[in-house]
Amino acid sequence: LPLYPQYSCSTSAAIWDAVAYSLMGYRCLPSISFIRDYAAHPAYIAALSASVAHAFVRHGRPDRLVLSFHGIPQRYAEEGDDYPQRCDVTRQALAAALDYPAEQVLMTFQSRFGRDHWLLPATDETMKNLPSQGVNRVQVICPGFAADCLETLEEIQVQNREIFEHAGGGEFHYIPALNDDAAHVEMLRQLVIAELR
Repeated sequence: LPLYPQYSCSTSAAIWDAVAYSLMGYRCLPSISFIRDYAAHPAYIAALSASVAHAFVRHGRPDRLVLSFHGIPQRYAEEGDDYPQRCDVTRQALAAALDYPAEQVLMTFQSRFGRDHWLLPATDETMKNLPSQGVNRVQVICPGFAADCLETLEEIQVQNREIFEHAGGGEFHYIPALNDDAAHVEMLRQLVIAELR
């Protein structure tokens, strides 16, 4: 069970490649079940929805809820990687589960590097542009991360907050990843149990 909610050739498929490589010398292979992703699993969406609802209670309802996913080079998508579609499946399911206007739920992509064209819209550019569109309060969640890391805590919570505030934005709140939340752990248990049946 790779802990990447949305499939990509750069993440889940790379895990599969590593598993296959490690088994190359075996004469007697074990049975293997591989969970490709869980982008719209009801328990995953429920856990995300509860996390967002908690943030709304704590910080108030924002002008925009931004779902920032890790980016991939655009050419991966052009070559058949359905990662952008899997991210949008999560966005649509989460927007439908929330008591919040779906048109105010934005999907962006973070962590661009190198010379390739990456998926758009970019999170940092979005943060730079939102204040000029009258958006003063944002909350950002990174549904592609099962646990918080440098990319969520530094890139989003620190750097993108600074970009938003420097551009004239007001309140910026990062909604933590699901991490070890009981609903997240229960969702992972459900995925494994369903695979074993």
